[in-house]
Amino acid sequence: MKIYLTALVKCKPGNTAELKGYLQQLVAGSTKEEACLQYELYQSADDDTQFIFHETWASQEGLDLHNQQPHIKTFIAQASPILDGGLTIYKTDRVV
Repeated sequence: MKIYLTALVKCKPGNTAELKGYLQQLVAGSTKEEACLQYELYQSADDDTQFIFHETWASQEGLDLHNQQPHIKTFIAQASPILDGGLTIYKTDRVV
């Protein structure tokens, strides 16, 4: 069963370029994973400190494996000091 996620990530003002670099590295690693069907990164047009991911995973097992990958752990270690709050993740069901 596919897993659909929307994740929101916000950085503290003045850290946008740094966070964007970390997020781009995260995308590069994540899209190589076998269970990754979609991993798209967007930046808010109204608030440059706000980033949004749209993700689709082949299964819960694939998502669980993703969360244990070195690129996830590296991202958390690098980005944590500049985040404005934590990550907000919505697990959703596709309607249409």
